[in-house]
Amino acid sequence: MPLPTDAEVQRAAELIRQGGLVAFPTETVYGLGANALDADAVRRIFEAKRRPWASPLIVHVSDEAMARAVTAEWPAMARHLARQFWPGPLTIVVKKAPVVPDVVTANLDSVGVRMPSHPLALQLIRAAGVPVAAPSANQFSGISPTRAEHVKQSLGDRVDLILDGGPTTVGIESTVVSLHRKPPVVLRPGMITKEQVEQVTGVRFENEVNLPEIVESPGQQARHYAPRTPFLLLDRGAEAPAGRGRFLVLSQNPKEFAASLYAELHKADGEGLDWIAIEQPPGTPEWIGILDRLRRATHDGAARKAQRAP
Repeated sequence: MPLPTDAEVQRAAELIRQGGLVAFPTETVYGLGANALDADAVRRIFEAKRRPWASPLIVHVSDEAMARAVTAEWPAMARHLARQFWPGPLTIVVKKAPVVPDVVTANLDSVGVRMPSHPLALQLIRAAGVPVAAPSANQFSGISPTRAEHVKQSLGDRVDLILDGGPTTVGIESTVVSLHRKPPVVLRPGMITKEQVEQVTGVRFENEVNLPEIVESPGQQARHYAPRTPFLLLDRGAEAPAGRGRFLVLSQNPKEFAASLYAELHKADGEGLDWIAIEQPPGTPEWIGILDRLRRATHDGAARKAQRAP
């Protein structure tokens, strides 16, 4: 399918400026976007997704200047991270500027900002001329969308317009780091690893798992990214349960695995199965973000493991 024309992007940008909702591709997943400076428009995101009001949104920007406009401070560490990883799948949490409505940040005094690398996302934000608040374009806690058809299936006519930019390339949500906390914290792991962030900054980052009271980032709920079908994360060599199910066999390369994970989950979830299972990948740094998504996607919010085969 051809990419949206400039006229279609301009129409989407006008919808954003008028308070509408536009689904658009980023390199990670499809986002459900609204003008981040328009509280009423942002409330429509929460209503469309049936998202809890206590779950903050990420603000997407087209450049560092726009990031500075929505933040009250932009420390040296933020500059270093942005220059190394932007545009790309890294969200930086710092103190928010008064211009950002409280509904965006769940009444917190911090805001997460990121500059996506997908050319269509950047074109939309630049054309709109405003920062765009955008969680994943699906019903809350469900499988994130990596194709336009996933958005249609999940949200239907609750979206004013869907920009179809084809399948996403990274495939799981951005890494989220909070510089608002001392010491700084990785609130949500992703394909940019904690080790990469530490190498750039020269500072040790805490893990969110050690600080459960933090609610500065989306994706911190115990159950998230979940199919409707019971989902099992299995030890190597484990037996699957009874019933009609399917093992997902994906690439041993973490980047390829992440890029295909949600699409494969969407496909399996539509097959009317009793269960879906996948073998637990390694716990090495490049797999941590993927492991986080798999563990939250299980129905009890933890890695459910079948009994080991004898």
